[in-house]
Order: sequence, then C-alpha cells, then structure tokens
Amino acid sequence: MRFHHEFTLEQRFKAAQKAGWNVFQFPSEMLKGGDLLSDSGTTTLTAEQMAAMVLGDEAYGSNYGYFQLLKAFKDTFCVSPDDSEIYLFHQGRATEHALFTQIGKFGRNLKIPNNGHFDTTRANIESNGICAIDCFSEELHKQSFAPFKGNMNLAELENLLKKDYENIPLVYITMTNNSGGGQPVSLENMKKVRALCNKYKKALFYDACRFAENSYFIKTRESKYNKKSIIEIVKEVFDLCDGFTISLKKDGLANMGGALVIKHRCPLLKRYPNLTDDIRNHQILTEGHPTYGGLSGRDIMTICEGLKTVVSDAYLKNRIGQVSIFGEYLKSGGIPVLEPFGGHAVYIDTDKFFADTSLKRSDFAGISLTGLLLLKGVRLCELGAFAFGENYPHNFVRCAVPRNKYEIDDLYYVADCIKKMHKNRHKIPPARPVYGENLPLRHFKARFELRW
Repeated sequence: MRFHHEFTLEQRFKAAQKAGWNVFQFPSEMLKGGDLLSDSGTTTLTAEQMAAMVLGDEAYGSNYGYFQLLKAFKDTFCVSPDDSEIYLFHQGRATEHALFTQIGKFGRNLKIPNNGHFDTTRANIESNGICAIDCFSEELHKQSFAPFKGNMNLAELENLLKKDYENIPLVYITMTNNSGGGQPVSLENMKKVRALCNKYKKALFYDACRFAENSYFIKTRESKYNKKSIIEIVKEVFDLCDGFTISLKKDGLANMGGALVIKHRCPLLKRYPNLTDDIRNHQILTEGHPTYGGLSGRDIMTICEGLKTVVSDAYLKNRIGQVSIFGEYLKSGGIPVLEPFGGHAVYIDTDKFFADTSLKRSDFAGISLTGLLLLKGVRLCELGAFAFGENYPHNFVRCAVPRNKYEIDDLYYVADCIKKMHKNRHKIPPARPVYGENLPLRHFKARFELRW
C-alpha cells in the first residue's frame, strides 16, 4: 500500500508543463488513485503470488521457477518443450523484437496481416522492413452491440493471402484487440482464420496478452461455449495456433515477463529451419540464459501463480464486471464510449467527444484531454490521431484499468473528472507538438504546448 501525497493544482500544472503535457513523462507520485495509463505490469499481486516470491530461485541457470513455469505453460496453453520451443523474455515487446528481427531476414516486401496491430507490435514489424497490415472488423465503428468487434476481417485477409501469398510469412491475431477498442475475437472467427491459414499454408500466431479476458467473452457471448470452463476454452483457442507472443504483464498477472512460443509443427520451420536456433541465439545475446530470459526468479514465480488465478471464473467475472460498471457510468454522463465494453479498458471516442467544437484531428484534442486531466491526478492514454496518425481509422482515448488495483469509487472519480472535461470541451485548446512529431513511437517521447 502507498499513501497518496497531497499536491496542489499549481504543482501539477508546473509538472505537466515540465513533462511537455506528455502523460508518459508525468510523475506517477502526483496522481490521485486514477492511473489508467496502462494495464501492463500494473497489477496488484495476490497473497499467493507474494508468497510464491519467497520461493524464487535466483540461480543463473536452470532455476527452480523455470520448471514450474514450464508446468504452468503446459497446464494453461498445452505447450511443452516436447512439442514447442519456449523462449522467456522480460516483456512482450522483447518477444516481438526477437521474432520479427529474424523474420525480417527472410526477404523484402514481407507483409504481416493482423486484426489490429498494437503500437509496439507495429513498430517491431516495421523496424525490420516488414509491412504491418490491419484487417479490422467492419463492425468496429458501426453503432451496434456486435459481441466480437475485434474479429479478423476474413474477406480482407483472404484477399491479401491471394494477392501476396509469397510475401506473407504468417498471420497474426491480437486478443483482445487493443488498438481496436479492446474488443474480443470469437472462437468461430479464429477457426475460420485457421482454415484460411491451412488453405494457403501459412502459420497462425497470436498476440495473446489478454487471452483469459478474451476467453471469458467467448464463454459469455458465444452460446456454444456457455457451459465450458475458461481453461477448456483457453486450450481450444491455443490448439489452433502455430505459435504466440505474450506479455505476461497483462493476463499473466505479473509486473514483468513475456514469452514467445513456436510449436514444432509451425509451417515457418519447414521453409526456415534455422529460425528457432536464430531466436535462441538472439535470446541469449539480449536476455541471458534461456531458463531465466531476463527475469528474476521472483518474477517467474509470480507468473506461475498468476496463470492459475487468471483462468478463474470468479476473478474474470469481477475483473470484466468492474470495467463494465466504469463504462456504464461514463456513458450515463454523456461520454461517447465504444460499446460493448472490452475487458481491460473503456475507450472514449475522441472524434465524438469533440464533435461540436472547432477542434480537428490535426489539433490532437486527445492529447489536450489527457494532458489536462493530469491536473486532477488522472492519467489516461491517447491512442488515436497522434499515436497512430491522423488518418488512422480510430481516434480513441483509452482508460485502461489495472488488475486488482482500484475500487469502483476510484474509477468513479476518474469518470467524474472526464465528465467535467466534457462539459467544458469548448474551452479545451489544441495541442501543438514542439518536439518528436516525426519520431517513431512518437507518443512516448513527444512534447507539446497547449495553446489557449
């Protein structure tokens, strides 16, 4: 537990100016129970995880926790060293870096389709000369309650596979679809993607960061799976893929950790038989011995326990229920939010939020909104016109709820602050980048001026 320190409006204003109105640069100490910047690594550990840390073995090679983690992976994802290569990394983007650094060596003009690449995934792909292509569901921006707006657009995917067969090494599914409003992917859609991959002899990989939350939506929104347990659904989901990357800082319920898994049956290995050895060499070069992969023994043990908790119906019902209550409260206050709500966050539609003002996408109003909320000790994340570009199909501000961290009253406070901003939206100024506008992953580094 950490007590909040008292800060005045003037102190926060000076800190926000010093940070260039960039939420990533604002001191977390000055927030007031409303840090919804990210759900990655921000989990509050359970008592079981804290106890497991005591058993953490910090041996350089073949530590105790490594073998416990292999067991947890077998129990959860049905993978083991007998049928898969399992690589540990310190977080998810390091797994992406390892995978796409090697795939980028396959040749030029490569393309990787996804139901929605997230920012660091796209950056890791494009930094290796590969084109990242989004195949968003047509339902995503319709005024509907379609239960699986995170689905892969199957028509777009097959069109790509037909036209660029030789240039597509793998197909990628992100669950839940973080850049697409945190929306889930149905198991029916995954099976159809698998069928297309079989038809065109392509590997199917997952970005599996929020696999448990996605499985909960399958259980509650696909009638065929209503009576199945979460772990049964998880196993069916992972049986379809040839490999996956995962940040264990999300549905691993850990503060640090990531993994890359490539099954021995993966079609990529027939064409590129040295791929797994090349990735292993990369892992050793950048992360250390394969049995700890940049992680402390304590971190590994928290992941082992986290994977047990995260597939619990009780945990997921509470987790996703809290996000839903938060979303309904925002909606009741007239805030335009994407519906139905996702599992880890509520997404504010920035274009609709400022629809009756003079602000345009080029004014980066989402940056202004998130910057000014810092003055109330609230931190959100712009994922739209600035993070992804003015022509990106979605323009969101994400309210990502950390796992096991906040009471609902904390989220009500955040929502009330957003409502006050909406009421005064005509007074909100444009944000002008003064540094970093043309840098890669610019939203992490840029500085702004708010011009009243």
